[in-house]
Amino acid sequence: MRLNLNSVKLNPKSISITVLFFLISACAHPITINPVKTPERVETKLSPQRAAYVMTEDDRNKQVTTSGGGGDKITYYPYRDSEKAIRDALRSVYTDVVAIKSTSDIESIKENNISVVYTPTILTVSSSDSAFTWPPTYFRIELTCKVNDANGKDLTVLKVSGIGNAEFSEFKINTGLAGSRATSDLSDKLSQEILKNPALY
Repeated sequence: MRLNLNSVKLNPKSISITVLFFLISACAHPITINPVKTPERVETKLSPQRAAYVMTEDDRNKQVTTSGGGGDKITYYPYRDSEKAIRDALRSVYTDVVAIKSTSDIESIKENNISVVYTPTILTVSSSDSAFTWPPTYFRIELTCKVNDANGKDLTVLKVSGIGNAEFSEFKINTGLAGSRATSDLSDKLSQEILKNPALY
């Protein structure tokens, strides 16, 4: 039996709603995961040493896509959004903190009298327990920091995970709230991890 398409009456409104549904559910939603809170900087407790962290423009412009809710995806810039979390964690320990392009940037290291250099690698995971809303309710950011002295000698490798959760009633205003809480948690844990290693400060 052949179906005569000319005899089928299509409802334009139904078509529009169906198309809109697929477009919305198929897209990747942009969010930001900037920290909502970072460690306190207490001037009287800071190490006199100066620290640097490696962050290039390529790092900052690196966009990733992970899972949201309802079968949707989310996109964000993990290095750009986590930079404040990393910088403020270091600033809670050291007198001064600067960003450099690489561990071989000897000129910047000497000019700024840097004692220790942190090179971060970031991985992220997100998900949602909702089948109807796309913002993530769970977010985890895993940070691995290779630490060197000013001469490039390996000192240690720090590994820290930040975890954030958010409910629907909370992320109506900030759709990346779970991610923001994860970077906040990461910042606090990184500061604590550094303080557990006296050789670093």
